[in-house]
Amino acid sequence: MKINCAIIDDEYLAREYLKDYVAKIPYLNLKGDFESPLLVMDAIKYGELDLLFLDIQMPEITGLEFIRALEKCPYVIITTAYKEFALEGYELNVVDYLLKPFPFARFVKATDKVLDLMSHTPGASSTKVENEKEGYIIVRADRKFYKINFEELIYMEGQKSYVSFYTKTERITALMTMKELEEVLPDNQFIRIHKSFIVSVVAIHSMDGNMLGVEHHKLPIGKSYKKLVENIFRKES
Repeated sequence: MKINCAIIDDEYLAREYLKDYVAKIPYLNLKGDFESPLLVMDAIKYGELDLLFLDIQMPEITGLEFIRALEKCPYVIITTAYKEFALEGYELNVVDYLLKPFPFARFVKATDKVLDLMSHTPGASSTKVENEKEGYIIVRADRKFYKINFEELIYMEGQKSYVSFYTKTERITALMTMKELEEVLPDNQFIRIHKSFIVSVVAIHSMDGNMLGVEHHKLPIGKSYKKLVENIFRKES
């Protein structure tokens, strides 16, 4: 598989640095390097790009503003010197966030995520419940298998084609959709509260308006899920 990619950075040396990295990875096919995101609008519109290596601070438009402006965005790996935009970047579902200067090994790890996403067969989940009665789920992530006990799970967050599992001790990100996850989790133990969040019922401790207290986290409640969440508190009252 070839991943058609483009480098977008207003600094010439940064583009050269990335071009050298891209050239070392056989599955990456560089379609060009550009000093402005506006120069790749047509290529994105016509589906010619699978992946963008995108800087944030640029003169005409920032990388994050550019992502928001796109109706259909390719996979994005942010390459920047500014760590303060990381949370905002992940909220826009970027695949990875690389802080300059980053080593080649870190770059490979980021591009491997895109390869995994593009190699994933729709409908074929990389996560499965081995035995619901045993109370755990098997997750394949980072080319390894993880056994996550239901009692350790706090919540799960969906981001495009992958899901992050938040336990009491770690975060594990696996390739699958929220719909696939919802189908395999026992519905008496987990509840969907938002298009992006599924939570453990026993981890819920409070509700304040449209925010749900889950362990030490505060998560948003989606409008269409509000009644389901309210039912939990009615049962408890």
